[in-house]
Parts: sequence; C-alpha cells; structure tokens
Amino acid sequence: MWLRFVGNLLSPPTCASCDARTPSLSVFCPACAPTIERVESSSEPLAFAFFGGAMAVAIRKLKYENRPDLAQPLGELLRRLCRDASIEADVVVPVPLHPQRLVARGYNQAALLARAVAKETGARFEAQALVRLVDTPRQVTLDREERFRNIAHAFAVRKAKALEGRRVLVVDDVSTTGATLEACRGAIETARPRSVRGITLARTPAT
Repeated sequence: MWLRFVGNLLSPPTCASCDARTPSLSVFCPACAPTIERVESSSEPLAFAFFGGAMAVAIRKLKYENRPDLAQPLGELLRRLCRDASIEADVVVPVPLHPQRLVARGYNQAALLARAVAKETGARFEAQALVRLVDTPRQVTLDREERFRNIAHAFAVRKAKALEGRRVLVVDDVSTTGATLEACRGAIETARPRSVRGITLARTPAT
C-alpha cells in the first residue's frame, strides 16, 4: 500500500481513455466512467463491459497507439471480473499474435492482460501454449461469416502437456462475433483439456 501511495505521488494515475487525472485506484475519470456499460450476462465469452465509450477508446489506444502501459489498469478490470464471477482456472492462455504482427507492434496486448488474470486466479500463465500460424487480415474489416472463415484454422497448440486435463482460460481484449475465441477453443481442445473458457475486456452487444 505504501509503495502504491509513493508511486501515485511520483506518477499520478490518469484515465485509461482521456488521460485526465483520476482518483487513486480508478481506471477511468469521472467524465469517462459513466460511458462504461457492464456486461451482466455470464454467457461466453465472459466480458467486463460492452465495447463502446471510454472502454473502446482505451482498448484502441492499448492496441494501436503504442500504449502497453494501459494493460495494467485495464488488467485490473479483468481481475475484478474474475473475482465477481468466481473464475477458477489452472492455465491462462492469451490469444496469440502472428510473429510478424508481434514484431511490428512490439507486444501482445492479450498477453499483457492475461498476466493480470493469471495473477488473480493463481493459474499458470502459458504465453507459448497456443501459436498463431496465419497472419490473417484484421477481423474488423470483415463481416460475421468472413470472420469465422478467416480465423478457422489460424491457431495451433504448441505445448499440449501444459493444457491436458487443465481448466484453461483464454484471454483476449475484445470479442465481436466470438470467431477468434472459438478458433482458439477448437485448437486447445485437441490437447484434451478439462475445460476451456474465454474472457475479454469487452464484447460487442451482438456477441
């Protein structure tokens, strides 16, 4: 607690969306927070909020504006979701980026978020258990059917023994149609896990 207090003095917390100063331990400022709409349903994938408002802005900044620092406050939201939903897992796996895209971006935002989930659940973090074989076009440019076709065979398991018989939690930042998480689930199921569940920061209302 003392270290966090000192850290806030040296680098005051700012809003994950607009970068305004925020109260201690707050992810969004008072102006942005009302735009966050929590997801109450427990259906798959489990998500903290709907994609829109300040959440959408924060996720875009994390992914496309070289803001890996936002993974820490946004990861706290996923930790809160895990607590609220009493999530239990043995292994946490991030949705992987293709190596070329990882080099271009410099980090995998899903992996940064997944570390927070692993810490909250006490599960083992397996960043390399799942790999992306195909550098598919960005899903945002495709319709629903195209998204499922685009991503269907893009993933493969690299470390089957780490997943076999385990409760696996797959972490991503956003789910729109659920195509990416479904493709990850299909790949992971070849390793015969005990269960596979998806969790994201946000999802669109149609997911």
